[in-house]
Amino acid sequence: MALKTLAFDPANHIETPEDIRFYLEAAMEGNDPKHIARALGDVARSKGMSELARQTGLGRQALYTALSENGNPTLETLMAVLDALGLQLSVQPKAA
Repeated sequence: MALKTLAFDPANHIETPEDIRFYLEAAMEGNDPKHIARALGDVARSKGMSELARQTGLGRQALYTALSENGNPTLETLMAVLDALGLQLSVQPKAA
């Protein structure tokens, strides 16, 4: 009998505000915009893309596209998504 496997979906494991914060912090450590966009997409899916679209005023499909590995969200989209998630951007000096 063949072993059946399922694709891992991080969105199924992001449940609490702490999960979101730690997941996004880890994604941002690599400074890879594609990875960050994808991580935001994972978080958005964990919260419900339709609900996030309603809160941001952006189209659901536009969010899926912008927050994919090949997406390139505008600053406006990024700020709207973070606001809907109860998050904000901050700037701090790089670690030495």
